Amino acid sequence: MYVPEAFAESRLGVLHEAINACGLAIFVTLEGNAPCATHVPMLLEPSEGDFGTLHFHLARANPQWQNATPGAPALAIFPGPDGYVSPSWYPSKAENGRVVPTWNYVTVQAEGVPEFYEDRDRLHALVTLLTNRHEAGRVAPWQVVDAPTAYIEAQLKGIVGVTLKITRLQGKWKLGQNRNAADRAGLLAGYDSEHGRYTALAAVARAANKQE
Repeated sequence: MYVPEAFAESRLGVLHEAINACGLAIFVTLEGNAPCATHVPMLLEPSEGDFGTLHFHLARANPQWQNATPGAPALAIFPGPDGYVSPSWYPSKAENGRVVPTWNYVTVQAEGVPEFYEDRDRLHALVTLLTNRHEAGRVAPWQVVDAPTAYIEAQLKGIVGVTLKITRLQGKWKLGQNRNAADRAGLLAGYDSEHGRYTALAAVARAANKQE
């Protein structure tokens, strides 16, 4: 991923937080010389390895797990908040007119060699962890044991597990850090004027400004 220095985010805790905040990641592998991608929720275990380890599953019918080039690195992409930036938000527009539209965003990319597995007990533990994470906080959280045993066993036969130990982790926080202070303030005001459409992006941009 191309990451100019002004937009680079390397703090492990911040990157892990962004991963956990992402509902749906993109898993990309190579099939020969061609890329293959699947959108899938992932579970991060931060203490496994130097950068953490990702756990998730694919449909058994999805050929990606069988066709992925053995031993080749795969990529997990975690999109964060994003939004259009209007040149009219920058005070420098009135001063010199030297502004153009852009798109600001947050994203994390994790790289590693995937391990695919079919072990029933590992799959059961995985779907239990994923379920517990996303059901947490509900008044009456659904649990895997709530479904009939035979039904769960049939569902487990329809998936394969994936473990991706992260060997490289990159973060890109493109939030106007390359603009002057007045333009950054105008950017935040512009987000606020969009009737809540950019609440999440404004929050991370404000956090980035405080760290400068």
